[in-house]
Amino acid sequence: MDLTTAHIIDYKGASCIELKAGGYLALIAPEIGSNVIRFRDETNDIEIFRFHENTTIEEIKQSPEVYGLPSLYLPNRLNGGKLKTSDAVYQLPVNEPLLGNFIHGFLHKRPYSVIEVSATEQTASAKTEYLYDESDEFFQYLPIKFKAELTLTLSSDGLEYAFTMTNLSSVQMPYGVCTHTTMMGPFTSDGKGEDMRLYVPIGEKWQLNNRCLPTGVFMPLDNHDKQYLTGSMVPVKQIINNDVYYAEMGDIDDQPFYGIVATDLASGKEIRYEVCQDYKFWIIWNDWGEKGYFCPEPMSWIIDAPNLPLEPGDTGYEELAPNESKTVTQHFYTVV
Repeated sequence: MDLTTAHIIDYKGASCIELKAGGYLALIAPEIGSNVIRFRDETNDIEIFRFHENTTIEEIKQSPEVYGLPSLYLPNRLNGGKLKTSDAVYQLPVNEPLLGNFIHGFLHKRPYSVIEVSATEQTASAKTEYLYDESDEFFQYLPIKFKAELTLTLSSDGLEYAFTMTNLSSVQMPYGVCTHTTMMGPFTSDGKGEDMRLYVPIGEKWQLNNRCLPTGVFMPLDNHDKQYLTGSMVPVKQIINNDVYYAEMGDIDDQPFYGIVATDLASGKEIRYEVCQDYKFWIIWNDWGEKGYFCPEPMSWIIDAPNLPLEPGDTGYEELAPNESKTVTQHFYTVV
């Protein structure tokens, strides 16, 4: 029987939470946005998130959006840093100067507080939180106090993720979240990138302009796009640069499935990644294809959602009222 444990450990000079349960291992870095910097199926030699033994904590801190499972607020890009809500207009800094956008938000770089680390016979779990207020340097741009809470639970069923945001201010809080999920390709120690396949149940495709912002035009699915639907897309070894779609319900084993599946053809091993339906969009990206990882990113709102001249039902734009909370969930597991 696999030992179930939950401990705070020193990992390369950083205080991290190590969870073990059901043959899985997860390593969480609270000081880097509670990023799950490693998630591994030990029994079946499956390295699920982008991880290399020689990567330093400092390297992850420099670019936390391309390691592990970073939780982003606000997701993706805002045109010129503008953020329009129903009761205000906020001007955020342009941190993508080449394209003139604000990108990825700030929460994935913040140090979370550890609230609880615990284990039962079947599960190992961690709860962390971040309180955003005047003490955060970003508050000058977005003066809306909130609390972010993350619960991660490991068991023989894999990794369960629950992310809650609560508006602690007296104004409307723009609500858009995503994970910049970085998955290994190949994900086995002896695997090959060309043996990887990716299934994503997609709907309409969003056209982006040369600044990676939506034009408002929807594209017919071509042969490239349809590979996601047939599970024949090779997610590495070729360039995938911001393929953006509505998320749709798919089908796995004759059951409804809302998520993605990554498969290694040679071994038949699979990573299944389910998300709740509050995530309305998928963006697929692989950092030019030769870095050994790819990102299927679920987003609750589309790129630049607050500024688009479209209905919230089309863009996923939402707001939390004062004292309102919302939780989104994800689930990762392997099939062999």
